[in-house]
Amino acid sequence: MPITVMYGQNGKEMVRKILNHRRWEQELNPQWSYGIKPNLVVAKPSESGATTDPAVVEGIITYLKDHGCHRITILESSWVGDSTERAFTVCGYRELAERYDVELIDLKKDPAVKVRQGAFELEICQSVVELDYLINVPVLKAHCQTRLTCALKNLKGCIPDREKRRYHTLGLHRPIAALNKVLRQNLIVVDGIVGDLTFEEGGTPVNMHRVIVGNDPVAVDSYCAGLLGLTPNDVEYITYAAELGVGSTSFEVEELNEGTASSFAPSPTASQLRLHFTEKNACSACVGSLMHALYRFRGEPPVELHIGQGYREQAAPGLGIGTCTRLFADHVPGCPPTARAILDKLKELAQK
Repeated sequence: MPITVMYGQNGKEMVRKILNHRRWEQELNPQWSYGIKPNLVVAKPSESGATTDPAVVEGIITYLKDHGCHRITILESSWVGDSTERAFTVCGYRELAERYDVELIDLKKDPAVKVRQGAFELEICQSVVELDYLINVPVLKAHCQTRLTCALKNLKGCIPDREKRRYHTLGLHRPIAALNKVLRQNLIVVDGIVGDLTFEEGGTPVNMHRVIVGNDPVAVDSYCAGLLGLTPNDVEYITYAAELGVGSTSFEVEELNEGTASSFAPSPTASQLRLHFTEKNACSACVGSLMHALYRFRGEPPVELHIGQGYREQAAPGLGIGTCTRLFADHVPGCPPTARAILDKLKELAQK
């Protein structure tokens, strides 16, 4: 089935119209358990460009309930160092869950099961593995390390925090592809209403006014990469996932209404800021904090900056960012440190 796109601003209405068009009810079984995985990486509302619009998820929930499917959960684990419970509240999901009698599961508190895929032994949160049907609801946005985050990468919120850290030591792309080989997503509903084309943490939102639905995460990500001016080859985990047979980079697209079928070039800001520091296997949350601090600092850092798990057993001249750089003569502590703490330190050093 082709990827289906609808343009507009009402997430709930667009989702229901697309699902009706795709005759999704033919796939459903009232006896199954359904899990909805949004992107609540941080506790910020969807208007920031960082998180999934709850109206999009509301469209899915009401469609399921209209067709007799009531075993529904919303599952998420915010990024390392942030609170999923707080994100549920700030992003509007606690109110949504109460209104529709849907369970919220904080995967940070979930036990994990181990599975093997090729050379990788992977840990996945048990509640996700036990689902009959997984609905992935990512936000279409840029990422400061992988360039794009959408369907394939959103499953990283289905693993324990210790595993998230480990993925960064493994280079992110191959473990993300391996995860998608062993954890199947049955439906992808991309929130392309508002996204951030600079950071995955939001803050510089761009109105894109669309919802995108498909069944193949590789095809969906290949299409969405094109919307950001990228090719599948620009995002390594897309090509790795295709090589593993997760899906295909080839796709067809059907548009249900007229809209602005335009591409959105990612901001050059992220790539420019990355020139100011050296990274060794850094976690996304830590890099995100540093990027925001550098963006606000608006100038050349007064010292060399270093960040990442690769510095746990070594030091280097300059300023270390995060707990992993505690052996440095000077470092900003925290896992992750806040952008405010990094910014304050940069300003302090600039005055010396």
